[in-house]
Amino acid sequence: MKIEELLKIFKEVYGEGKEPIRCFFSSGRVNLIGEHTDYNGGYVFPAALNVGTTVLARKRNDKKICLYATDLKELVETDIDKIDEYKNIRWGNYQLGVIKELKEAGYEVGGLDMLFHDTVPHGAGLSSSAAIECATGIAVYSLFNSKPLNKIELSFICQKAENRFVGVNCGIMDQFASSLGKKDHAIFLNTRTMEYKYVPLKLGDYKIVISNTNKKRSLADSKYNERRLECEKGLELLKKELSISCLGELDVETFEKYKNLIDDEIILKRVRHVVYEDDRVLKSIDVLQKGDLEAFGKLMIQSHISLRDDYEVTGLELDTLFDEALKIEGVIGSRMTGAGFGGCTVSIVHKDAIEEFVRKVGENYYTKTGLVADFYTFEIDDGAREIEI
Repeated sequence: MKIEELLKIFKEVYGEGKEPIRCFFSSGRVNLIGEHTDYNGGYVFPAALNVGTTVLARKRNDKKICLYATDLKELVETDIDKIDEYKNIRWGNYQLGVIKELKEAGYEVGGLDMLFHDTVPHGAGLSSSAAIECATGIAVYSLFNSKPLNKIELSFICQKAENRFVGVNCGIMDQFASSLGKKDHAIFLNTRTMEYKYVPLKLGDYKIVISNTNKKRSLADSKYNERRLECEKGLELLKKELSISCLGELDVETFEKYKNLIDDEIILKRVRHVVYEDDRVLKSIDVLQKGDLEAFGKLMIQSHISLRDDYEVTGLELDTLFDEALKIEGVIGSRMTGAGFGGCTVSIVHKDAIEEFVRKVGENYYTKTGLVADFYTFEIDDGAREIEI
Protein backbone atom coordinates (compact mmCIF):
# COMPACT_ATOMS: atom_id res chain seq x y z
CA MET A 1 0.00 0.00 0.00
CA LYS A 2 1.42 3.39 -1.00
CA ILE A 3 2.03 6.22 1.49
CA GLU A 4 -0.73 8.26 -0.16
CA GLU A 5 -3.26 5.49 0.52
CA LEU A 6 -2.10 5.16 4.13
CA LEU A 7 -2.41 8.94 4.60
CA LYS A 8 -5.98 8.77 3.32
CA ILE A 9 -6.84 5.99 5.80
CA PHE A 10 -5.10 7.88 8.63
CA LYS A 11 -7.22 10.98 8.01
CA GLU A 12 -10.40 8.91 7.70
CA VAL A 13 -9.70 7.35 11.12
CA TYR A 14 -8.29 10.36 12.98
CA GLY A 15 -9.43 13.38 11.00
CA GLU A 16 -7.41 16.46 10.14
CA GLY A 17 -5.03 17.88 12.74
CA LYS A 18 -2.61 20.74 13.29
CA GLU A 19 0.45 18.56 13.97
CA PRO A 20 2.31 17.05 10.97
CA ILE A 21 1.89 13.38 10.12
CA ARG A 22 5.24 11.57 9.93
CA CYS A 23 6.06 8.14 8.48
CA PHE A 24 8.42 5.46 9.84
CA PHE A 25 9.38 1.93 8.81
CA SER A 26 11.11 -1.05 10.36
CA SER A 27 11.79 -4.37 8.70
CA GLY A 28 11.30 -8.04 9.29
CA ARG A 29 14.42 -10.20 9.29
CA VAL A 30 15.80 -13.55 8.26
CA ASN A 31 18.66 -15.29 10.05
CA LEU A 32 20.94 -16.58 7.32
CA ILE A 33 23.03 -18.85 9.55
CA GLY A 34 23.71 -19.23 13.28
CA GLU A 35 20.62 -20.97 14.68
CA HIS A 36 19.99 -21.72 18.37
CA THR A 37 23.28 -20.04 19.19
CA ASP A 38 21.98 -16.72 20.53
CA TYR A 39 20.88 -17.98 23.95
CA ASN A 40 24.23 -19.78 24.21
CA GLY A 41 26.24 -16.56 23.84
CA GLY A 42 27.20 -17.44 20.28
CA TYR A 43 27.16 -15.84 16.85
CA VAL A 44 24.20 -15.00 14.62
CA PHE A 45 24.03 -13.65 11.08
CA PRO A 46 20.67 -11.96 10.38
CA ALA A 47 19.66 -9.57 7.62
CA ALA A 48 16.79 -7.08 7.42
CA LEU A 49 14.22 -7.64 4.67
CA ASN A 50 12.30 -5.26 2.42
CA VAL A 51 9.05 -6.14 4.18
CA GLY A 52 8.07 -4.79 7.56
CA THR A 53 5.87 -2.37 9.47
CA THR A 54 5.04 1.13 8.25
CA VAL A 55 3.73 3.56 10.87
CA LEU A 56 2.09 6.91 10.34
CA ALA A 57 2.13 8.94 13.54
CA ARG A 58 0.97 12.33 14.75
CA LYS A 59 1.15 14.06 18.16
CA ARG A 60 -2.01 14.70 20.15
CA ASN A 61 -2.62 17.47 22.71
CA ASP A 62 -3.75 15.04 25.40
CA LYS A 63 -2.42 11.81 26.99
CA LYS A 64 -4.34 9.45 24.76
CA ILE A 65 -2.55 6.78 22.69
CA CYS A 66 -4.60 5.65 19.68
CA LEU A 67 -3.58 2.63 17.58
CA TYR A 68 -5.13 1.44 14.32
CA ALA A 69 -4.08 -1.40 11.97
CA THR A 70 -4.99 -1.50 8.29
CA ASP A 71 -5.62 -5.26 8.34
CA LEU A 72 -7.65 -5.39 11.58
CA LYS A 73 -9.63 -2.17 11.09
CA GLU A 74 -9.77 -1.89 14.87
CA LEU A 75 -9.09 1.23 16.93
CA VAL A 76 -7.40 0.80 20.33
CA GLU A 77 -7.44 3.77 22.72
CA THR A 78 -5.41 3.92 25.94
CA ASP A 79 -4.11 6.47 28.40
CA ILE A 80 -0.35 6.96 28.62
CA ASP A 81 -0.48 6.82 32.44
CA LYS A 82 -2.50 3.58 32.49
CA ILE A 83 -0.61 1.39 30.01
CA ASP A 84 -0.28 -1.52 32.47
CA GLU A 85 -4.06 -1.95 32.40
CA TYR A 86 -3.85 -2.94 28.74
CA LYS A 87 -1.29 -5.78 28.96
CA ASN A 88 -3.75 -8.46 27.85
CA ILE A 89 -5.46 -6.73 24.94
CA ARG A 90 -5.85 -8.79 21.75
CA TRP A 91 -3.80 -6.38 19.61
CA GLY A 92 -1.61 -3.43 20.55
CA ASN A 93 0.39 -4.80 23.50
CA TYR A 94 3.68 -4.87 21.55
CA GLN A 95 3.30 -1.16 20.78
CA LEU A 96 2.22 -0.21 24.28
CA GLY A 97 5.09 -2.19 25.79
CA VAL A 98 7.59 -0.21 23.73
CA ILE A 99 6.03 3.12 24.75
CA LYS A 100 6.16 2.08 28.40
CA GLU A 101 9.83 1.04 28.13
CA LEU A 102 10.73 4.33 26.41
CA LYS A 103 9.06 6.23 29.22
CA GLU A 104 10.78 4.19 31.93
CA ALA A 105 14.15 4.69 30.20
CA GLY A 106 13.72 8.43 30.69
CA TYR A 107 12.70 9.45 27.18
CA GLU A 108 9.91 11.91 26.45
CA VAL A 109 6.63 10.36 25.31
CA GLY A 110 3.15 11.79 24.86
CA GLY A 111 -0.27 11.29 23.38
CA LEU A 112 -0.38 10.34 19.71
CA ASP A 113 -2.38 8.79 16.88
CA MET A 114 -0.73 5.86 15.07
CA LEU A 115 -1.65 3.82 12.00
CA PHE A 116 0.12 0.50 11.36
CA HIS A 117 0.51 -1.33 8.06
CA ASP A 118 2.33 -4.69 8.12
CA THR A 119 3.77 -6.57 5.14
CA VAL A 120 5.73 -9.27 7.02
CA PRO A 121 3.96 -12.64 6.56
CA HIS A 122 2.63 -13.47 10.03
CA GLY A 123 3.57 -16.79 11.61
CA ALA A 124 6.45 -17.31 9.19
CA GLY A 125 9.24 -16.75 11.70
CA LEU A 126 10.38 -13.54 9.96
CA SER A 127 9.92 -11.47 13.11
CA SER A 128 6.84 -9.40 12.43
CA SER A 129 6.80 -8.62 16.17
CA ALA A 130 10.25 -7.00 16.12
CA ALA A 131 9.24 -4.97 13.05
CA ILE A 132 6.18 -3.65 14.93
CA GLU A 133 8.24 -2.91 18.05
CA CYS A 134 11.08 -1.10 16.28
CA ALA A 135 8.73 0.89 14.04
CA THR A 136 6.80 1.96 17.13
CA GLY A 137 10.01 2.81 18.97
CA ILE A 138 11.54 4.98 16.27
CA ALA A 139 8.21 6.75 15.66
CA VAL A 140 7.50 7.60 19.30
CA TYR A 141 11.11 8.56 20.01
CA SER A 142 11.36 10.79 16.94
CA LEU A 143 8.10 12.63 17.66
CA PHE A 144 9.03 13.58 21.21
CA ASN A 145 12.86 13.65 21.41
CA SER A 146 15.29 15.90 19.56
CA LYS A 147 18.60 14.04 20.00
CA PRO A 148 19.63 11.48 17.33
CA LEU A 149 18.30 7.99 18.06
CA ASN A 150 20.74 5.32 19.25
CA LYS A 151 19.54 2.27 17.33
CA ILE A 152 21.33 -0.19 19.62
CA GLU A 153 19.48 1.34 22.56
CA LEU A 154 16.26 1.09 20.54
CA SER A 155 16.77 -2.64 19.99
CA PHE A 156 17.24 -3.26 23.73
CA ILE A 157 14.15 -1.20 24.61
CA CYS A 158 12.09 -3.23 22.14
CA GLN A 159 13.46 -6.51 23.48
CA LYS A 160 12.56 -5.46 27.03
CA ALA A 161 9.04 -4.64 25.88
CA GLU A 162 8.61 -8.15 24.46
CA ASN A 163 10.19 -9.79 27.52
CA ARG A 164 8.52 -7.78 30.27
CA PHE A 165 5.25 -6.46 28.85
CA VAL A 166 4.25 -9.09 26.29
CA GLY A 167 5.86 -11.95 28.24
CA VAL A 168 7.89 -13.57 25.42
CA ASN A 169 11.43 -14.55 26.46
CA CYS A 170 13.14 -13.65 23.16
CA GLY A 171 16.82 -12.88 22.64
CA ILE A 172 18.18 -9.66 21.14
CA MET A 173 18.75 -10.82 17.53
CA ASP A 174 15.34 -9.97 16.04
CA GLN A 175 15.15 -6.43 17.36
CA PHE A 176 18.83 -5.82 16.60
CA ALA A 177 18.41 -6.82 12.95
CA SER A 178 15.13 -4.95 12.55
CA SER A 179 16.64 -1.79 14.02
CA LEU A 180 20.18 -1.85 12.60
CA GLY A 181 19.71 -3.65 9.27
CA LYS A 182 21.67 -2.33 6.28
CA LYS A 183 20.81 -2.70 2.61
CA ASP A 184 22.74 -5.49 0.84
CA HIS A 185 24.51 -6.45 4.09
CA ALA A 186 24.01 -9.04 6.80
CA ILE A 187 24.92 -8.38 10.44
CA PHE A 188 27.55 -10.51 12.16
CA LEU A 189 26.57 -10.25 15.82
CA ASN A 190 28.36 -11.70 18.82
CA THR A 191 25.47 -12.14 21.27
CA ARG A 192 27.90 -12.54 24.18
CA THR A 193 29.63 -9.17 23.78
CA MET A 194 27.13 -7.37 21.48
CA GLU A 195 29.99 -6.54 19.11
CA TYR A 196 28.79 -6.47 15.52
CA LYS A 197 29.86 -5.65 12.00
CA TYR A 198 28.21 -5.42 8.60
CA VAL A 199 29.21 -8.01 6.02
CA PRO A 200 28.47 -7.35 2.31
CA LEU A 201 26.01 -9.81 0.82
CA LYS A 202 26.73 -9.67 -2.89
CA LEU A 203 24.07 -11.92 -4.39
CA GLY A 204 24.60 -11.02 -8.05
CA ASP A 205 22.17 -13.12 -10.11
CA TYR A 206 20.92 -14.95 -7.01
CA LYS A 207 17.94 -14.16 -4.83
CA ILE A 208 16.89 -15.05 -1.30
CA VAL A 209 13.76 -17.20 -1.37
CA ILE A 210 11.84 -17.92 1.84
CA SER A 211 9.71 -21.08 1.84
CA ASN A 212 7.00 -21.21 4.51
CA THR A 213 5.93 -24.66 5.72
CA ASN A 214 2.56 -23.30 6.88
CA LYS A 215 2.70 -25.84 9.68
CA LYS A 216 1.28 -24.85 13.04
CA ARG A 217 4.31 -24.68 15.32
CA SER A 218 2.81 -26.47 18.32
CA LEU A 219 6.14 -27.97 19.43
CA ALA A 220 8.36 -24.94 18.95
CA ASP A 221 8.00 -23.35 22.40
CA SER A 222 8.28 -26.54 24.48
CA LYS A 223 11.21 -27.90 22.48
CA TYR A 224 12.92 -24.51 22.58
CA ASN A 225 12.84 -24.58 26.39
CA GLU A 226 13.99 -28.21 26.37
CA ARG A 227 16.99 -27.39 24.16
CA ARG A 228 17.97 -24.47 26.39
CA LEU A 229 18.02 -26.78 29.41
CA GLU A 230 20.05 -29.40 27.52
CA CYS A 231 22.64 -26.78 26.58
CA GLU A 232 22.80 -25.56 30.18
CA LYS A 233 23.45 -29.13 31.34
CA GLY A 234 26.24 -29.47 28.76
CA LEU A 235 27.77 -26.21 29.93
CA GLU A 236 27.78 -27.36 33.57
CA LEU A 237 29.53 -30.61 32.64
CA LEU A 238 32.21 -28.75 30.66
CA LYS A 239 32.76 -26.27 33.51
CA LYS A 240 34.20 -29.10 35.60
CA GLU A 241 37.48 -28.46 33.77
CA LEU A 242 36.88 -25.33 31.68
CA SER A 243 36.51 -21.75 32.89
CA ILE A 244 33.69 -20.67 30.55
CA SER A 245 30.45 -18.79 31.15
CA CYS A 246 28.58 -19.96 28.02
CA LEU A 247 28.94 -22.38 25.11
CA GLY A 248 29.66 -19.43 22.83
CA GLU A 249 33.14 -19.22 24.35
CA LEU A 250 34.06 -22.67 23.04
CA ASP A 251 35.92 -23.15 19.78
CA VAL A 252 35.93 -26.44 17.88
CA GLU A 253 39.42 -27.46 19.03
CA THR A 254 38.61 -26.97 22.73
CA PHE A 255 35.29 -28.78 22.38
CA GLU A 256 36.91 -31.79 20.72
CA LYS A 257 39.52 -31.92 23.46
CA TYR A 258 37.05 -31.83 26.36
CA LYS A 259 33.88 -33.36 24.89
CA ASN A 260 34.51 -36.57 26.88
CA LEU A 261 33.30 -34.61 29.92
CA ILE A 262 29.78 -34.95 28.49
CA ASP A 263 28.69 -38.54 29.12
CA ASP A 264 25.13 -38.12 27.82
CA GLU A 265 24.88 -38.66 24.04
CA ILE A 266 21.88 -36.35 23.64
CA ILE A 267 23.55 -33.50 25.54
CA LEU A 268 26.74 -34.06 23.54
CA LYS A 269 24.82 -33.69 20.26
CA ARG A 270 23.22 -30.43 21.39
CA VAL A 271 26.55 -28.91 22.43
CA ARG A 272 28.23 -30.13 19.24
CA HIS A 273 25.64 -28.31 17.13
CA VAL A 274 26.17 -25.02 18.99
CA VAL A 275 29.97 -25.18 18.77
CA TYR A 276 30.08 -26.14 15.09
CA GLU A 277 27.29 -23.72 14.18
CA ASP A 278 29.31 -20.87 15.68
CA ASP A 279 32.26 -22.07 13.62
CA ARG A 280 30.09 -22.07 10.48
CA VAL A 281 29.11 -18.44 11.14
CA LEU A 282 32.79 -17.43 11.40
CA LYS A 283 33.56 -19.29 8.17
CA SER A 284 30.57 -17.60 6.50
CA ILE A 285 32.00 -14.17 7.26
CA ASP A 286 35.31 -15.19 5.74
CA VAL A 287 33.91 -16.63 2.49
CA LEU A 288 31.42 -13.80 1.95
CA GLN A 289 34.11 -11.19 2.40
CA LYS A 290 35.95 -13.02 -0.39
CA GLY A 291 32.78 -12.98 -2.51
CA ASP A 292 32.44 -16.78 -2.47
CA LEU A 293 28.65 -17.20 -2.41
CA GLU A 294 28.81 -20.91 -3.30
CA ALA A 295 30.97 -21.67 -0.25
CA PHE A 296 28.44 -19.82 1.90
CA GLY A 297 25.67 -21.95 0.38
CA LYS A 298 27.50 -25.12 1.41
CA LEU A 299 27.78 -23.83 4.98
CA MET A 300 24.02 -23.22 4.99
CA ILE A 301 23.46 -26.83 3.96
CA GLN A 302 25.77 -28.09 6.72
CA SER A 303 23.83 -25.93 9.18
CA HIS A 304 20.52 -27.56 8.29
CA ILE A 305 22.00 -31.06 8.56
CA SER A 306 23.32 -30.23 12.04
CA LEU A 307 19.95 -28.77 13.08
CA ARG A 308 18.30 -31.95 11.80
CA ASP A 309 20.68 -34.57 13.19
CA ASP A 310 22.34 -33.02 16.26
CA TYR A 311 19.85 -30.43 17.49
CA GLU A 312 16.75 -32.25 16.20
CA VAL A 313 14.53 -29.23 15.63
CA THR A 314 13.53 -29.64 11.98
CA GLY A 315 10.83 -32.26 11.34
CA LEU A 316 9.22 -33.64 8.19
CA GLU A 317 8.03 -30.33 6.78
CA LEU A 318 11.29 -28.38 7.03
CA ASP A 319 13.35 -31.38 5.92
CA THR A 320 11.12 -31.86 2.88
CA LEU A 321 11.51 -28.23 1.82
CA PHE A 322 15.28 -28.54 2.34
CA ASP A 323 15.59 -31.80 0.39
CA GLU A 324 13.41 -30.63 -2.50
CA ALA A 325 15.24 -27.30 -2.75
CA LEU A 326 18.59 -29.02 -3.30
CA LYS A 327 17.15 -30.99 -6.23
CA ILE A 328 16.69 -27.76 -8.20
CA GLU A 329 19.56 -26.70 -10.44
CA GLY A 330 20.41 -23.14 -9.51
CA VAL A 331 20.05 -23.59 -5.75
CA ILE A 332 23.40 -23.16 -4.02
CA GLY A 333 22.24 -23.16 -0.40
CA SER A 334 19.23 -23.88 1.80
CA ARG A 335 18.47 -24.32 5.49
CA MET A 336 15.76 -23.96 8.09
CA THR A 337 15.67 -20.58 9.79
CA GLY A 338 14.10 -19.75 13.15
CA ALA A 339 13.14 -21.93 16.09
CA GLY A 340 12.17 -24.97 14.00
CA PHE A 341 9.29 -27.46 14.01
CA GLY A 342 7.61 -25.36 11.33
CA GLY A 343 8.28 -21.87 10.10
CA CYS A 344 10.54 -21.36 7.11
CA THR A 345 13.57 -22.35 5.12
CA VAL A 346 15.82 -19.78 3.48
CA SER A 347 17.39 -20.65 0.13
CA ILE A 348 19.77 -18.92 -2.27
CA VAL A 349 18.35 -19.44 -5.75
CA HIS A 350 19.49 -18.25 -9.18
CA LYS A 351 17.00 -15.75 -10.56
CA ASP A 352 16.37 -17.93 -13.63
CA ALA A 353 15.47 -20.93 -11.45
CA ILE A 354 12.96 -19.26 -9.12
CA GLU A 355 9.88 -20.15 -11.16
CA GLU A 356 10.90 -23.82 -11.34
CA PHE A 357 11.85 -23.75 -7.64
CA VAL A 358 8.43 -22.51 -6.56
CA ARG A 359 6.58 -24.95 -8.82
CA LYS A 360 8.54 -28.15 -8.18
CA VAL A 361 9.33 -27.64 -4.50
CA GLY A 362 5.71 -26.65 -3.92
CA GLU A 363 4.31 -29.68 -5.74
CA ASN A 364 6.61 -32.20 -4.08
CA TYR A 365 6.10 -30.62 -0.65
CA TYR A 366 2.32 -30.96 -0.99
CA THR A 367 2.65 -34.59 -2.13
CA LYS A 368 4.80 -35.51 0.88
CA THR A 369 3.14 -33.45 3.61
CA GLY A 370 -0.37 -32.56 2.44
CA LEU A 371 0.41 -28.89 3.17
CA VAL A 372 0.61 -25.97 0.74
CA ALA A 373 3.82 -23.96 1.10
CA ASP A 374 4.11 -20.23 0.47
CA PHE A 375 7.14 -18.73 -1.24
CA TYR A 376 8.53 -15.19 -0.96
CA THR A 377 11.41 -13.53 -2.79
CA PHE A 378 12.94 -10.73 -0.74
CA GLU A 379 15.67 -8.12 -0.97
CA ILE A 380 18.07 -7.23 1.86
CA ASP A 381 17.09 -3.78 3.10
CA ASP A 382 17.78 -1.09 5.69
CA GLY A 383 16.31 -1.35 9.18
CA ALA A 384 14.38 1.22 11.25
CA ARG A 385 14.14 4.65 9.63
CA GLU A 386 11.95 7.64 8.89
CA ILE A 387 10.42 7.88 5.42
CA GLU A 388 9.87 11.32 3.96
CA ILE A 389 6.25 12.04 3.04
